[in-house]
Amino acid sequence: MKRVVVTGLGAVTPVGNSMDETWQGVCSGKSGIGNITNFDCTDYKVQIAGEVKDFDVTKWVDSKEARKMARFTKFAAAASAMAIEDAGLSKEKFDGDLGDRTGCIFGIGIGGFEILEQSMGKYFEAGPTRVPPLAIPMLIPNEAPGNVSMLFNIRGPSRAIATACASGTDALGEALDMIRSGRIDVCVAGGAEAAVTGYGISAFSVLKTLASSYNGDPTKASRPFDKNREGFIMGEGSAVLILEELEHAKARGAKIYAEFAGYGASSDAYHTTSPAPDGRGGAMAIKNALKDANIAPETVDYYNAHGTSTPINDPAETQMVKTAFGDHAYKLKISSTKSMTGHCLGAAGAIEAAICVKTIQDGFIPPTINLDEPDLEHGCDLNYVPNVGIKQEVNCAASGSLGFGGHNGVVIFKKYEA
Repeated sequence: MKRVVVTGLGAVTPVGNSMDETWQGVCSGKSGIGNITNFDCTDYKVQIAGEVKDFDVTKWVDSKEARKMARFTKFAAAASAMAIEDAGLSKEKFDGDLGDRTGCIFGIGIGGFEILEQSMGKYFEAGPTRVPPLAIPMLIPNEAPGNVSMLFNIRGPSRAIATACASGTDALGEALDMIRSGRIDVCVAGGAEAAVTGYGISAFSVLKTLASSYNGDPTKASRPFDKNREGFIMGEGSAVLILEELEHAKARGAKIYAEFAGYGASSDAYHTTSPAPDGRGGAMAIKNALKDANIAPETVDYYNAHGTSTPINDPAETQMVKTAFGDHAYKLKISSTKSMTGHCLGAAGAIEAAICVKTIQDGFIPPTINLDEPDLEHGCDLNYVPNVGIKQEVNCAASGSLGFGGHNGVVIFKKYEA
C-alpha cells in the first residue's frame, strides 16, 4: 500500500488566522468564543459563537475574485493558500503535470448560509427576477473546492463531501484513499464552514443543541465533558492539509510533518441528531481506522475528541473510546479543542486533524478548557487533559468526528519514519 504523508498545513479559525496562531492559541488554552458580530443578534436566545476575527481574504485572493465567493469559500481559499505555500508548492508548479495529478477535496457540512439568506430575502421581497445571479454558484458546497482548484490550477478530482460534522474528517479519508489507489499523487484536503448567521444560529437553537446560558460569559460556554455543559457553541473557519504520496514528497525534497496512517468510517443507523448512547458506531470507526493503519490500540498516545459539549455527545463518545481502546482508554490523553474553537461543523474534523499533526511535531497536547468538574455521573471519567496542556512525546494521534445522520469518521496520524 502506498504511504501518505502530510507536507503542508493551513488554517483560519476562531483562535487564529494561521496554523501557527491556531496551534499557539489552543496550546495556551485561548478561547475564540465571544459575542456575535456577524449579524445583529439582539433578539436571539443565543448571542455567542466562535467567529473568525480580523480576516482579510485579499491577502490571498484577488478582491475581484473574492467578491464572487461566499464566506466559507473565502476561508477555504485562504487556508489552502497557506497550506500550499507551507508545502513548498505554488500555482506555477501546478501548471505542469503536477496539476493533473493533484486533487482538491473539502468537507462542507452546509455551505453559503449567508448567501442563502440574502438571496431568499430578495426573492420574497422583490420577486423571482430579483434573485442575485450568483446566488447558486456562491452558496453550493462544491464551490469551495471548485474555487480552490481554479485559483491554483489544480486539475485532478475536485469534490465536496457532506457528512454533517464528520465532513472534514471524511474528506481527508477520501483523499487518503485516492492517493493510495494511485489516482493522484497530491491532494489539497480539508474542510470549511461559515454558519454563524442569523438563520444558522436560529436553526440550531430551536434544535436545542446550542448553549444559551453563557451570553454574559462566552469564553466559559464550551465545556466538553464537564458536569455543567449545556450545548455546543457554533464556530466557523477552515483547515487544509497537503497530503502527498511518500515517494513523491521525498523526490521533491518536501518537509514531512507526519504520516497519515489510517482512516475508518461507520454509520450509527440510530437517530438523525443523536449518537448511539453506547457509542457502538463511533467505536467501529475507531477500530476500522486502527485496522487500516495496521496498529494496536495501545499505539495511540492522543485522541482529539469530537467533544461537542452537549449532554448527549460527551458520554456517548466516552463510551465509544472505552469500547474501541479497552483498558488503554484510561491511559490515553484526550482533549476537545472545541472548548476553544467552538464547533466548526464541516471544518471541525480538518481543524482537529491538523491539531493532531501538530501534537506529533511539537510533542505537546492541548487542553480541554472549562473542564472544572467532570461528569462522572454519566461516565465521563477519562483523562481529558483539563484546563492545562501537557508536554509529552506523541508518536501517534487520532481524531474522531460524529455527524448528524449517524456519520462517524476517524483519522490516525503517526510520527514519520523513513
